[in-house]
Amino acid sequence: MPLGIKNEPSHYQRMMNDIFPEELSEGWLIIYIDDIIICSETWDIHLSRLERVLQKIVQVNMQISPNKCHFAYSELKALGNVVYGLILGIDKNKVAAVLLKTMPQTKKEMQSFPGFAGYYRQHIEDFARIAKSLYKLCDQQTVYETTEERVKAYEELKNSLTNAPFLLMPDWKLPFKLYIYACGEGLGPALHQTQIINDKPVEGQIFFISRQIKPTGARYGASQMECLCLVWALEKLHYYLDGTVFDVITYCKDVKSLLNMKTTNRHIITAMETDRALPFITNGKSSNN
Repeated sequence: MPLGIKNEPSHYQRMMNDIFPEELSEGWLIIYIDDIIICSETWDIHLSRLERVLQKIVQVNMQISPNKCHFAYSELKALGNVVYGLILGIDKNKVAAVLLKTMPQTKKEMQSFPGFAGYYRQHIEDFARIAKSLYKLCDQQTVYETTEERVKAYEELKNSLTNAPFLLMPDWKLPFKLYIYACGEGLGPALHQTQIINDKPVEGQIFFISRQIKPTGARYGASQMECLCLVWALEKLHYYLDGTVFDVITYCKDVKSLLNMKTTNRHIITAMETDRALPFITNGKSSNN
C-alpha cells in the first residue's frame, strides 16, 4: 500500500472502480470498498448481471466467501440502512441501543449522540434545528447542564430516529418538488417527488437537508431568509435538480415576486441568477395550509 495502511480503503475503492467501470456507469452496481450490491428489475436480468460480475471477479483472480454472500434478496441491509426495492429506510437494529438510553450525564457521553444521529440526518426533517442545543452542549466552552430545553431536544431527536420516514429513490423521468422552509433557528429544505406506488400516486420524501443559520442570516426578513434557503438548497441538491424542471414550494408568497424585482441584496440576486439558469417554477404556499 502506498504511504502505509491508512490509505488502504481509498486504494481498494479505486481498484474496485477500475475493475467494474462499465457496470458502475450503467447504474446497477454499487460498490463500497469490498461490498458489492447488484440491483435488477427482473430475475432474468439479475442472473445475467450476477454472472457478469462473478466472471470479472474470476478474471482478476479475486476470491469471495460464499458464507458472506446473499443472493436474490428483495430487501437488503447496507451501511446502517435498509433498502426495500426503491425505498430507503433506517436499520432499526442500529438505533435500538441508542433509543433505550436516557439523557447523557457527561459531555463525553453526549458527544457521540449528535454524530450518530447526524449519520441519518437525510431521513430527519429539520435536523439542524432539533440538534442545535445538543451540538452547543458538546462545545468545550459550554458548561454541561441538562436543561429542560436540551432534554426535550434529546428526546425529540430520538423520536425522529424512531419515526423517520422512508425515502424514495429518485425517478429521473418525473419532476421534483423542492419545499423551502427557513426560520431564525435554521434552514430546512426538503426534496419530494410524486411516484406511482401500488398503482396509486404517492408524494414522498427524497432527501432532507438542514443547517443552522448564522447570526447575520437570523436578522433577515422572511422573504430574504427564504431566498437564502432556496439558494443553499439549489447548491446542495444540484446533482438532483440540474437539467430538470421542478416546483419550488415556499411558505412565503413574496419570494416569487422578489425574483422579478430590482434589488441589491446578494441572496436575492443569486436566486435570480439561479432562476435564469434553472427551469424551475416557484409556487407560493400559505403557512396556514
